[in-house]
Formats: sequence, C-alpha cells, structure tokens
Amino acid sequence: MNMMNEAKWWQTAVIYQIYPRSFADGNGDGIGDFAGIISKLDYLKALGIGAVWLSSHYPSPQVDYGYDISDYRGVAPEYGTLDQFKEFLEQAHRRDIRVILDMVLNHTSDKHPWFVESRSSLDNPKRDWYIWKKGRGNQPPNDWYSTFGGRAWELDPTTGEYYYHYFFKEQPDLNWNNPEVRQAMWSAVRFWLDMGVDGFRLDAVGTIFEEPSWASHGQPYTSEDLYCIERLAKTDQEKQDALCKWETVFHNQYDQPGVHELMQELRSIVDGYKDRVLIGETDDISYYGHGDDELHMVFNFPLMRVNHLTPHHVLTNQQGRLSQIPVGGWPCNTFGNHDTSRSYSHFGDGVHDAALARQQLVLLLALKGTPVLYNGEEIGMTDYLIRAPSLFRDPLNTYGYRLEMEVLGSSPEQAVWYSAERGRDKCRTPLQWDHTANGGFCPADITPWLPVNPNYAEGVNVADQEKDPGSLLNFYRQAVNVRQQTPALLYGNYTLLETENSDVLAFLRETQEQSVLAVFNFSERRQAVKLSQVGKFSHVLFSTSQPGGDRVTASCLSLQPYEACLILLD
Repeated sequence: MNMMNEAKWWQTAVIYQIYPRSFADGNGDGIGDFAGIISKLDYLKALGIGAVWLSSHYPSPQVDYGYDISDYRGVAPEYGTLDQFKEFLEQAHRRDIRVILDMVLNHTSDKHPWFVESRSSLDNPKRDWYIWKKGRGNQPPNDWYSTFGGRAWELDPTTGEYYYHYFFKEQPDLNWNNPEVRQAMWSAVRFWLDMGVDGFRLDAVGTIFEEPSWASHGQPYTSEDLYCIERLAKTDQEKQDALCKWETVFHNQYDQPGVHELMQELRSIVDGYKDRVLIGETDDISYYGHGDDELHMVFNFPLMRVNHLTPHHVLTNQQGRLSQIPVGGWPCNTFGNHDTSRSYSHFGDGVHDAALARQQLVLLLALKGTPVLYNGEEIGMTDYLIRAPSLFRDPLNTYGYRLEMEVLGSSPEQAVWYSAERGRDKCRTPLQWDHTANGGFCPADITPWLPVNPNYAEGVNVADQEKDPGSLLNFYRQAVNVRQQTPALLYGNYTLLETENSDVLAFLRETQEQSVLAVFNFSERRQAVKLSQVGKFSHVLFSTSQPGGDRVTASCLSLQPYEACLILLD
C-alpha cells in the first residue's frame, strides 16, 4: 500500500488557527472580519498553510467572544455576512486551503431563540431543550460549580427554576438527551457541510453530558477556593494537589457516559460527505473510538502543558500517545491556541527566545501527526499583559481581578498583573501586519477591540519580516515548505533513537522510500551525538544552524546550541 495515495488532506496539511476578531480588519472598525481574512489568503498560501481552523464566527452577544452562539447558521454582523463567508470559503478553496469551523455543541447563548423560548414558561415546547431543575429549598439543585467561577446554576425568576451552565451563566447547557436537540444541532452541522466546509473543531466536547443522577460532589471547596489554591501553588507538588482538588469538585461534570455514542452519531453524519474531518478539543484518546467511528483527531495538549520542553518530556509524550492511538486515528500536535499563553512567551527563557521558537517549529513539523499553528506565531507574537482593568475584554480577566482584590487582598498593581497573566486577552491581541500605528491591523484613528502589542514597532510584524531573509516569518515559510516536500515527514513512521545524551532528542521518520533523521539539541552548549542506529552517509535537509545540502556523518553529529536538524539519510 502506498501511503502517499492513502493519506488524507488533514493528515498532510499544516493547519492554521484564525481568531477572526483579531486577524485582519477589512472595513476599518477595529474588529477583524471576513473582508480582512479574504485579503490575507495569499499570505496564508505563501506560508504553506493547507487548512484554516476558524474560531467561532457565528452571531453572538460576545460575552465569551463567539463561544456563546445565538444562531448556528449565520455570521456575526461585525465579521460580515453569510455571502462574505461563502466568498471566503470559495477563495480559500481556490488556493487549495481547506476550511475547518468551530462547532460548539455543549451550550448556546442565553440570547439564542431556543433558550428565550425555553425560559419563557414551564410548559414551553422547548423547555426540555436545556437543563432545568428545581432548587433545594432556597439552594441550587446540587453543589456543582461553573469552571469559569461561581455556581453552575442560575435561578430564573420567570419560572422559579434553575438552569445549568458549565461555563458562564450566559451560556446555558443544551440537553442532549432530548432527541429534538440532536436533530436541530445535526441540522446545523449539515448546513455548513452542504455549503462545503471541510470539517469541524469541536469545542469543549467533554462537557456535553453530566453525571446522570446529578449527585453532589460533597467537597468543601468553592470555585473561589480552587482559584486561590491554584494561584498560590508554587511547587510542582502543590500544583498537582490543586489539580486533584479541581478534579474532585468537577468530576461529575465532564467525560460522562453518552458522549462517545454521540460522537459516533456525528461521525456517521460527517462520513456521509467526502473528505471531511472532526477534531476534538480534548486530549483524551478514547475519543478516537475504534479509530474509524468517532473523531479523526484530538489535540496532544500534554505536549504543550509544561513550562520547558525537554527531550525526556517529548519522548515520553510520544511513546505514551502513539502507542495508544488506535489504527485509523491520527495524531495532532500544537504549542498554542486562543486559550493559552503564546508559545513564544511560554517556552522562551528571555535569552534564547528566537532560537527556541525556531527549534519548536521544526519539532512540531517533524513529529508524527498534523501540526496546528496559531495566528501570529509565525512572526513571534508574544503575550501582551494589559495593565488597565478597563481594557480587559475576557470575563476571566475581570473575574480574576475581582478575586485578587477581594479574596486574596492583592494590591491593585499585583491584581491587574495576575489577572492579565491568567486571563486570555494576552494571547488574543490583534495580529501585527506592519510597523504603522495599531500594527497595521486597523486605521490609526480607530481604537482596536483589544490593544495591539507595542512590539509591532520593534520588528514583530509581517511587513518588516517579509523583507528580512533571516526573519522568523521566512524561517516558518522555509520550514513548512520542507515538510510539505518530504513524504517521510508527512506520513512516515516514527521511531525513537537512543542518544545517550539527556540534552538531545533524536528520532526517525520513515517511509519505504525515504528516511529522515530529526535531531534536537535542547541545551545552550554544543553537543556531540553518536547514533549507532543510522547509516554513515547523509546530507542536511533543513537546520536552524547548518546550510541545507551539507554532507554529514549522521552517526556522529555535532549540534550547535538549541539546534534543530533534519537529515535525509542516503
């Protein structure tokens, strides 16, 4: 069997996440939109992108910036119209760029017409489309909390009952045990598939069902307690203890029975269309099902959930996951997204940031599986900690600021720093297109929806880096191109190699026709590496420190500090 002929587009493409509100402002109002995205499709094509994952673009009150949906079949008016979306889809496909949409299954906005009806009366036909419960006296139905803070139950004065919300109170959970809900949601899925979208990234897939008896967790911790425990944890053990406490409080509210059967239903719908993909916002390998009946991919989040990448972490991560993924499943690796610290900031050490960013990219492109980039990584965008609470947009920033001030007793300066660092505004600032005012994202006389990181004026922008052959942007373009031209990196088998050096990671990617050695020096010192498992003669395919094409002895290498090197074995 020729894997080249069997590989799916979503196995070989580099996926690029667009956060539409911050990507490109096409009409000059300070908010990204489809006109802006369309204007940048050639930029994405030049970067080597094969698919775009578009964060939630639907009409929404924007409490959670698109993840509180009020219409599953439309486009947020600030982003454009449905016709503009269709133009974006057509233009992307013309450039051989696939389009993956977010699909939020767990909840809607409280402004969605379904919920407006549901809350209107006890006997409304859509009452059972959401989760309603009577209270216990003057208390909520149980002691569950929202993962975003506060109780998971909101009393509705119209009917005197509580509705359940795992996230913000403006995001009531749908009742997926109701067949009418399934029918309505699957109809929305088909609406976009019929239009020609290429798949979905499924938001918060593990929270769709709850423990059937709605049993209380019985723990003494409130959501505020959990915030403080995690915030004050300093050692690795304290951080692990904080995570364990969180799990004891929330274990009844995620990854419950029924979700895998639901994913099988969705997979059967998607499989009725040609070449479509489902990616889950989860790292739980059980969501692959048997490899061909649930999700095509889930994210390898454990790879990115460390403060520093080390050979030991990467190799144990790969050994653990690749051995568990069933036949038919496919890995998916990433170092960042719209909910996490930007990779340049998270993995940087303040001294070798540029070298580390290049090494991380080569690692991401060399590992087995589909790589997912987050917009702005290619120019080295960093976290931007907003210093004024009045400029916060993410409710989690605001919630953290309140707890810092009222519960932890932090000073105003400490409170704004901690809340900015722990919130999500820091990684959602507008993309920096040039060195003019507002980073070229929007006109100089317009205030962008989030402040632009001022380092756009220091070369962290597209225009300046396009003119610099040695820039991070051009490095991304070269590295992605090498991956796309190298079959072993696209779909070859993965084999770990023993280096006898704790600072060095080495592995092979191999097809029947081609073998590529990937080797990485994770230290700030030159490292000599001996590899008895590979042949002697080879040449450099791509490196952060050596010219491509150089002949090398693969079994005995000398690596520069933080070098990432791909070697084509003869």
